[in-house]
Order: sequence, then C-alpha cells, then structure tokens
Amino acid sequence: MNWYEDDVKQLEQNRLKLNYEPETLFYGSSTLRLWENLYQDFATLKPVNLGFGGSTLAACVWFFDRIMKPYQPQRLVVYAGDNDLGDDRHPEEVFIFFKQLVVQIRERFGIHLPCYFISLKPSISRWNLADQFVYTNQLIQDEIARNQNHWQFIDIFKPMLNGASQPDKALYADDGLHLSAQGYEIWKSVIGKAIL
Repeated sequence: MNWYEDDVKQLEQNRLKLNYEPETLFYGSSTLRLWENLYQDFATLKPVNLGFGGSTLAACVWFFDRIMKPYQPQRLVVYAGDNDLGDDRHPEEVFIFFKQLVVQIRERFGIHLPCYFISLKPSISRWNLADQFVYTNQLIQDEIARNQNHWQFIDIFKPMLNGASQPDKALYADDGLHLSAQGYEIWKSVIGKAIL
C-alpha cells in the first residue's frame, strides 16, 4: 500500500486547511478525486473529496482509520472497487472488502450514519470485465438490501450505457476509464437524487 502514501498524506494536510466542518464525505478512487466540480455540485451538503488516485476498495479499508480520524460527517458516499477488479481480484474479494468497510464505518461513526455505495461504472477500458462488474454490483446491492439498513445502493452502471447497452463514449475521457465533463453531469444527477 506504500504507493498511496503521498495521496493519503495530501488528504491529511488538506483537512488542516479546511475552514468549515464537512457534512458529506466522498471516499474512494480517482473517479472521485478527479471530480473538479464536486464542491460546487454538492455545495449545500458541505462536501469534502477524499478520493485518492488508483485507490482500490482494499486500500479504502487499509487507510480508513487514518483518513477518517478527523471527521464527524452527517453522511458518507463511497466509490471504489473497479480498480480491484482491474487488478485481477475476484468479485467475492471485492465484496469482502465492502463488508470490512461497513464494519469500520459502524465502529467509527455508529450504526445510524447514512451511507451510500455508488455502483461500479461500466468503463470502456474494462468492458471485457463487464460480467464481473455486474456480479460485484449485485453482490453489494443484495447485501445492502438484506442487511444494511443505513446504506443505499446507487446504480450508476445502467445510466452510463447507451441504447445498445454499451458504455456511452461521450461520458468518458480519452482513456476510457475516467469520466468526461458530461459523465460527471450524469453522476451529479443520479447521486444528487439519492442523497439530496
């Protein structure tokens, strides 16, 4: 996990510079980190962006206590897991990391904190793994429906497909992995409806 160290240190330093008490934590991978308009898009929720580059759900678990230590949020939004699959982990492993994160959140913030898991997105560059992405999303969605009363699953997968059930190229940057401005508009709309 050493390769995340610089990004995690930056998150720790950013906390010291904040001149407000964040109410909404966005925690996860570079899809969040690169969201340039996140603070404007969710201004009424007093957000803080805790995304770090290339983060896996495993890394979110690993660094959770350290990154979350100074916060007392009113809600938590998580996006991570697609990098785990991109690193050849199996859906069941990602699911285990999700369950570990649930336990950490409960221990740190109590059982009543509203939490939101953004589904894995259908990236063009990882479309060969689409079945694994769908399966992982289903595992997490089912777990939330059955056992996690204070969690909500936000489906971003289907809204990012075109009429042919393929990833909509207009929603992605040139690398086919990260989002374009239009892609972030979709995220703003879908996530906003869930948490506002």
